[in-house]
Amino acid sequence: MLTIEKLNEFGVNTNEGLERCLNNKDLYFRLINKLILDESFFDLKEEIEKKNFELAFQISHSLKGVLGNLAITPLYKIIYELTELLRAKKDIDYKGYIDELLNKRNELESVIKD
Repeated sequence: MLTIEKLNEFGVNTNEGLERCLNNKDLYFRLINKLILDESFFDLKEEIEKKNFELAFQISHSLKGVLGNLAITPLYKIIYELTELLRAKKDIDYKGYIDELLNKRNELESVIKD
């Protein structure tokens, strides 16, 4: 069962996230649960592998907004850096960023399901 305590232990700034949800814990939890089902994480990986950096930027920018609004700091830090590299159209090896992002996403999923 998802709790504020579990999210805090994971590194989420729940005070900030809840504030953005008008302190409605049910809404906040629904949005987090919806986020973890979002295929955008996997779409981002696919577009980067195809070197479609423009679409990858759009996906990462959207994820950055959601992660920032929900104050999911562990994932936000990674997506922020990734988004800025894609914004600059850097043709680099993004594998480390994607692996780290997906690992943290999976950790969050475990926090939600435990």
